[in-house]
Amino acid sequence: MPEHSKPVPDIKAVCFDMDGLMFNTEDLYDIVGKQLLGRRGKTYTQELKLAMMGLPGPQAFSVMKQRCDLTDSIAALQRETHEIFGGLLEDQIEMMPGLADLLGFLEKNSIPKGIATSSHKEFAARALNVFDLATRFQFVLTAESVENGKPNPDVYLMAAGKFQVDPQEMLVLEDSVIGTRAAVSAGATTITVPSRPVERSQFVGAFTICESLACQTIFDLLS
Repeated sequence: MPEHSKPVPDIKAVCFDMDGLMFNTEDLYDIVGKQLLGRRGKTYTQELKLAMMGLPGPQAFSVMKQRCDLTDSIAALQRETHEIFGGLLEDQIEMMPGLADLLGFLEKNSIPKGIATSSHKEFAARALNVFDLATRFQFVLTAESVENGKPNPDVYLMAAGKFQVDPQEMLVLEDSVIGTRAAVSAGATTITVPSRPVERSQFVGAFTICESLACQTIFDLLS
């Protein structure tokens, strides 16, 4: 059920976050984070994970540097992360429950769809290509697409512009607090599908919170 009674306009397009929403990459980030910090005698905690979740790469690694008192540069941490990830991605990445059926539903009903992720272009392309999904989306916006990443609304405002719809006519599917804040700030109709246990009250402004992409509320909004 909706978290509020505000009327919802006809949805004309759908924009997906990627990490933790489309793919289990948040699980892979746990493995990478543990290896990265373990090499430095540090511990990758759930608290750190949640603090970094949804942020563009440089900001996320800035949080890691500060909280873990690391001397490495952000660029060095990013390079090492990409190297570790490279050994995991193709063997361990999985689509999140409900994604395949939802994509099929959108295509059957000719509803445009795009992606707006905080990941870098190269990583997004690799993840999508594992499942041959890239060509099924009208566009893929990444960390390089905007100057101000999530939680700023820029990437979702850009997405609405590419769809040529008012933001409120765009359904955004997100999994993180930071991503939800970005979508709500852009004026989009936002449904949160958390990939981690988070207090529901943190998803301020979300239309509703779903357990998976198979949630009937999503399909009802699109019907």
